[in-house]
Amino acid sequence: MATIMYFRFHKEISAALIILFLLVIFFYFIYTPLFFISIIFLLFTFYFFRDPERTVPIGEDILVSPADGIITNITEVKEGKKNYTKVSIFLSVFNVHIQRLPISGEISKIDYFEGKFINATLDKASEENERLKLTIKSSNNTIHVTQIAGLIARRIICNVKLKDKINQGDRYGIIKFGSRVDIEFPNNFNLLVNVGQQCIGGETIIAQELKISKNIKRNFKKI
Repeated sequence: MATIMYFRFHKEISAALIILFLLVIFFYFIYTPLFFISIIFLLFTFYFFRDPERTVPIGEDILVSPADGIITNITEVKEGKKNYTKVSIFLSVFNVHIQRLPISGEISKIDYFEGKFINATLDKASEENERLKLTIKSSNNTIHVTQIAGLIARRIICNVKLKDKINQGDRYGIIKFGSRVDIEFPNNFNLLVNVGQQCIGGETIIAQELKISKNIKRNFKKI
């Protein structure tokens, strides 16, 4: 049986496509070099907003990567009275920019912070840049995921709301044109990644809870 190939794009592509199509038509009649440049931008827009399927490992004892990109920092932070591990994932303009939920649970808090647009690879971007932070209550833990704008990024999109019931690996947002995503988890999780490692959103396992039996059978879901 033949495999059907298809391409999916994030809905945020719509406005950009309308503008670029109009520019392509305009420059076609006005100035040939700009016509070809606008064609290149049009093709890159399709590439940037691509939304590939992922085979997500499902389990309440694991955290999957919320984003595609390279791990630039792993640090210890304080959340209330608890120590958390923070893993920072930098997304270049060539990465898939759609964010996915690291674990199933409920959105218990959403915090938006206005800020700067400094280089997202710097650790201080977690405190100084524009960002949107989700707090997720799972059955056993509280997890934080933060979308952070970067030098080029100027718009953070989040499609979940307070009290939403969420599923591990589901898409929840996008940051336009270069960015960073932080995931913070308590120290009862065993870190499974390293600085410099490339992550795949919804597939790479970032950490596993220590107290859960390693004999749990892993389920997978393609989404």
